[in-house]
Amino acid sequence: MPKLKTNKAAAKRFKVTANGKVKKNSPFASHILTKKSSKRKRHLRNSQMLADVDIPKVKQLLPYA
Repeated sequence: MPKLKTNKAAAKRFKVTANGKVKKNSPFASHILTKKSSKRKRHLRNSQMLADVDIPKVKQLLPYA
């Protein structure tokens, strides 16, 4: 059986933790920052955990994670 390919776009956006949860960075934090408040930008710096219903979809894209 051939090796499975990792979806590189997903590999750059998601990391799988040791417990099997999926961590992601916040979107909307890279440009057009002048109109966003300091509080909003500060909260966008933190990473978030993916919702449980979305984890199987991401794990299909990352077969070796």
